[in-house]
Amino acid sequence: MKLCYQVATPDVAIADSVTAYQGPLAKSFGDLAALGYDGVELMTLNPSKLDWAEVKAEAEKNNLSVVLVCTGEIFGQLGLSYTNPDESIRKEAISRSKEIIDFASYLGANINIGRVRGQYCAQLTKEETEELAVKAFQELSDYAADKNVMIALETVTIMQTNFINTLAEGAAMVDRVNRPNFKLMMDVFHLNLEEKDICDAIRKYSSYNIHVHLADNNRRYPGHCGLDFEKIISTFKECGYDGAFCTEIFQIPSMEEAAKGAVEHLRPILDRVYGK
Repeated sequence: MKLCYQVATPDVAIADSVTAYQGPLAKSFGDLAALGYDGVELMTLNPSKLDWAEVKAEAEKNNLSVVLVCTGEIFGQLGLSYTNPDESIRKEAISRSKEIIDFASYLGANINIGRVRGQYCAQLTKEETEELAVKAFQELSDYAADKNVMIALETVTIMQTNFINTLAEGAAMVDRVNRPNFKLMMDVFHLNLEEKDICDAIRKYSSYNIHVHLADNNRRYPGHCGLDFEKIISTFKECGYDGAFCTEIFQIPSMEEAAKGAVEHLRPILDRVYGK
């Protein structure tokens, strides 16, 4: 079990909407290691602009595992998706995702798929959108398999996309894609909005899950608002999950304070549930 924090690589434009620690990696990694985090999840946009060896060395210097590389900004900052009606946009989304898979493989990490999957739209039928997604997921999974990379499909609230919102829908897509390295990840913020009962949903679909995002119900750091993280984390432990718990939160009131608030709330809980 690892407690991790999301970190934006320098190729990602600095913005208030970014849910990650931002700035030079030496500072980000150093700050998070000093706070007691075990690892990081990287948010990246264009890995070709990064010095991969430097990223790896900086993480190792700070004794941080890189557990996952997320693809969110391919959609967030570039607007690309696998199900866009424009074929050239779909191809660019897949090409950039493959580059992120290469980067993740070099770091010994996995990747996720969030909003880059796209959404239902008027130009395509639901069946056409789903078929485009399945083909993209299969192509990326086959590409990633040779590089020992797992792909975690993230269910996302209807407020951000109308495609694959619940764990039931996510599990159905995983079954349809039918690739051993294509699974689900559970983001507690989204589960709180889309599932009737967070813990019941975790139990029902735990066999699909390979990664966890933590945020309170206002997308700020855990312990800031109303979710019962002791109950939630205990449920993951009960289901046999022993992977990474990574924050994906707004950096409010600041990166430093959000990271400090999150670790101060989560570390004692994780120690009680999993043992020190």
